[in-house]
Amino acid sequence: MSEIHMPRLSDTMEEGVISSWVKNVGDKVSAGDILVEIETDKAVMEYESYEDGYLVKQTASEGETVPIGEVIGILGDSPDAVPEDTGAGAPPEDKGEDKAEEKPEGKPEEKAPEPAPAQEASPAPAAVDGPRPRTSPLARRLAKEYGLDITKIQGSGPKGRVVRADVESAAEKGEATREEVVPAAEETRPAAAQAQTVPAYDDGRDSEELKTSNVRRVIARRLAESKQTVPHFYLRRTIDAEALKAFRAQINEQLSSTGVKVSFNDLIVKACATALKLHPAVNTSWVDDTLVQHHRINVGVAVAVEAGLVVPVLHDTDKATLSDIATDMRELAGKARDNKLKPQEMSGGTFSVSNLGMFGVDSFSAVINPPEAAILAIGAMRPEVVPVDGEPAVRNRIALELSVDHRAVDGAVGAAFFKELAEILEEPMRIIL
Repeated sequence: MSEIHMPRLSDTMEEGVISSWVKNVGDKVSAGDILVEIETDKAVMEYESYEDGYLVKQTASEGETVPIGEVIGILGDSPDAVPEDTGAGAPPEDKGEDKAEEKPEGKPEEKAPEPAPAQEASPAPAAVDGPRPRTSPLARRLAKEYGLDITKIQGSGPKGRVVRADVESAAEKGEATREEVVPAAEETRPAAAQAQTVPAYDDGRDSEELKTSNVRRVIARRLAESKQTVPHFYLRRTIDAEALKAFRAQINEQLSSTGVKVSFNDLIVKACATALKLHPAVNTSWVDDTLVQHHRINVGVAVAVEAGLVVPVLHDTDKATLSDIATDMRELAGKARDNKLKPQEMSGGTFSVSNLGMFGVDSFSAVINPPEAAILAIGAMRPEVVPVDGEPAVRNRIALELSVDHRAVDGAVGAAFFKELAEILEEPMRIIL
């Protein structure tokens, strides 16, 4: 037997959700086959098997949240292999009910177990005819929030287990609504505790509670942590983009036969890498009260996807050519939108770039992506009337804003880096020198 553990698929991942099992119990598995799709804090990723065998057990159901390292399945040498039912990998609240379900009927108990307080407070299961259905902890919680009777929901998981998708489907169809009155245990709870179960803004008319992906929940948590724990300071500067615009046109003309097209974002990413090489003090991280110096320059680029925001990373950006950056960035952005980014393509970033200029945004303040020390926000290119050699002239200009972690980078250090970056962009030949 070989246990399949919930893998760490990103630097910030603490738990994963079983999005879907690609292999079913009894299926033959070869090394390299996709076993399961896992929703992480950044995307839905495919997890491959590292060995041959047969999937003999799924210890985690679709829709279930599992901490890193916990067992989610078991491989055996034959499809008929019977794994030892030790309860490994099952969430703590599931262990008791799984044992109760699998215990042979009619076998006398040596000692009746004392009911847990949580079981006493739950809607009375004694009133339900037949055995208690197999459910995941997430499904039970959702059913309670939606006001559904989970015993009336048809499960689609292994052995008929009720999973998140089943509860959400029943909620959409208006099925399995509780008809019985509120149990006494609910009535005797303090009013404040009862109020906590009411979804926010749910007045039944003007608002509704939307389904939230694991990616969105983690984005919310990490951004909140960043703003609460990272002391941001901001540097703002508007650059003259005339030379940059002409340089881009020249580069794309030279690359026309290759099919590669360099964007302004590609140029700025490369300029950031060049400036970081000249100012390595910004290519750092503050981790556990320690300043960490990064010797590789890996620039992450924020990409908006349906689930939220992901930041694929261009590794060794300072060593890459402009055509390499343009090609790699388009490939990574496509993978991000298709939820096919690999863990190594989203990890190891030392600096980030976020561009909202294509949406017409003049300027904005970006939130630092820990443990990085800085992120550059790029606004739209705008024609402005400015003095040139003492005379008014219309010039294309771009507003830039640098968000910096003051624990890792002092104001003067960040300002020196920002000044260098602006000068490189205004003299873009330095990007490729």
